Amino acid sequence: MWRNVNATTLNAKLQFLVIYRFGVLHDGEKPYPGAILTLEKLAMTGSKMVIISNSSRSASTTMERMKSLGFDPSLFVGAITSGELTHQYLQRRDDAWFAALGRSCIHMTWSDWGTISLEVCSMQFVENVSPILFLLLSFPSGTAIPMKLEDLEKTLEHCAAKRIPMVVANPDFLTIEARTLRVMPGTLAAKYEKLGGEVKWMGKPDKIIYEAAMAMADADVSDSIAVGDSLHHDIKGANAAGIQSAFITGGIHANELGLVSFGEAADLSSVQAHASKYDAYPSYVLPAFTW
Repeated sequence: MWRNVNATTLNAKLQFLVIYRFGVLHDGEKPYPGAILTLEKLAMTGSKMVIISNSSRSASTTMERMKSLGFDPSLFVGAITSGELTHQYLQRRDDAWFAALGRSCIHMTWSDWGTISLEVCSMQFVENVSPILFLLLSFPSGTAIPMKLEDLEKTLEHCAAKRIPMVVANPDFLTIEARTLRVMPGTLAAKYEKLGGEVKWMGKPDKIIYEAAMAMADADVSDSIAVGDSLHHDIKGANAAGIQSAFITGGIHANELGLVSFGEAADLSSVQAHASKYDAYPSYVLPAFTW
């Protein structure tokens, strides 16, 4: 059975940490208490750390954002984001699934939140459903076509009937921002699958992004641990990748677990019930990412 531990325990166990930003290091507006100090202490022990994120933003923009919040980018080996992976796969086309995609797509979004640009992939963005060859779902900028949520859902129904594949460059269902939950593109992608559409998930919980992070740090599965606050995305993804995981209970599941204050320890029987609900099983449980 688990017990509530802190980051000191993680350091004693493994030397490579895959760390998620929202719900672990910051809330979108400011760092969580002790997060910066914890990173510094882990770095001093020789632990290698990579930021992994389902953000549609590029890795460089993600690191710039971390710096603006007070985090030292030199503490990390680097960052890998869902948007970065999508960009790489669409540009290289060396994967059989991506090689089969055409160059014409609808870039779907209902927000201008995000800064990744995909024009360098030599794709054509269109507004009509008839000429498209695939759907790109993210929070992008530039030539993205903003739509009302109800219009997006109608487009999904039409495209699913035509068996048009979808690439989702931000698989999150929800994100926590200053303790407020926001609906994310993964919610529509899941709906598309229920409609019979084919979806390529370019981030958590698919193991593709974990493998990219381990390759970046030249780390083995046995030396790695994922630290995250989402059972469905972070912990389930770590399970799929075959690496250990630490569940931060004070993030996106805080309300579900009945937590009201930062650093409050969760009832472990409640954690067990939620782990079973999401079919996602952490190796360790932490109230917060503190030393």
